[in-house]
Amino acid sequence: MNRMIRPAIAAIAAIAVATLALTGCSAGSAPQTTPTPESIDGTSITVYNAQHEELAQEWADEFSKQTGVTVTLRNGSDSELGNQLVQEGAASPADVFLTENSPAISLVDNAGLFAGVDADTLAQVPDAYKPSTGTWTGIAARSTVFVYNPSLLPESELPKSMLDLAQPQWKGRWAASPSGADFQAIVSAVLEKEGTATTESWLAGMKENAAVYKGNSTVMKAVNAGEVPAGVIYHYYWFIDQAGTGENSANTKLFYFKNQDPGAFVSVSGGGVLKSSKNQAAAQAFLKFITGKAGQDILRTGTSFEYPVGSEVEPNPALPTLGTLDAPVIDPSKLNSTEVTDLMTAAGLI
Repeated sequence: MNRMIRPAIAAIAAIAVATLALTGCSAGSAPQTTPTPESIDGTSITVYNAQHEELAQEWADEFSKQTGVTVTLRNGSDSELGNQLVQEGAASPADVFLTENSPAISLVDNAGLFAGVDADTLAQVPDAYKPSTGTWTGIAARSTVFVYNPSLLPESELPKSMLDLAQPQWKGRWAASPSGADFQAIVSAVLEKEGTATTESWLAGMKENAAVYKGNSTVMKAVNAGEVPAGVIYHYYWFIDQAGTGENSANTKLFYFKNQDPGAFVSVSGGGVLKSSKNQAAAQAFLKFITGKAGQDILRTGTSFEYPVGSEVEPNPALPTLGTLDAPVIDPSKLNSTEVTDLMTAAGLI
């Protein structure tokens, strides 16, 4: 797949001269100077990266090519890097934090560690895919889906809501990976949309009904192999496999809950600049690049099959558009990873 980006001179200039004052943001100590090509060329930033490593490397390489800024990636999981940043606090060597799901970045945000995001960068991302606080921004998105094996679960028996999976008739008929940040983000959406009592009840039903696997791809493989009729995963695992050999998804289909159901939740991947960064101008320019057309085109044409959220870039043609998913409207800043893990621990799921 051709991933070459053809940056326009105007786009390079826009990144280089972006105004970094945080107009209208409610928190943070964003840089007040305007970077010039000379002010960021030759500098370096460290990115704590929980996003797909290949995608983040493509972003880093193209940004470096355009700006002369060296980008060092420290890769890890959402929870690992989020908790590390909280422990490091003001002493962190990180300039930027990128996540797969928003609860981890909310954890860092709630600790008051973000500087806020340049207003021009925030303007590139629709409100649905960024927090109301303005302290970080969405950089990509993924949709919750129900993957099922039609030979074991006919379309006529599909659930109307993800919450139905807690009912007795679904015992042993669906799977999930509760220990991962992906599924915990989905639970956080249930909590925000339905409240604590409904979430506790749903998790209790899940404990009784669901087969537990480690990892979304493992859930999909189990459904494909006929070990279990269906499972809750994110969409891109299926599309990645379909774009390859299809050996782990050939016997499956995807069902989208829609109707603003918790099972239609679209999880936002986040990016934020740390207050402790000594390279604020370059860090802010990196976020602006990722959410700009060049960065979002890398996302669209790459192999991760995640959704672009910035600069009106359309998704990979294989994907249904975000507007057709009828996802619930949830402020990403309100997704609480700590409360979710407490509830899931109490339910015996993690």
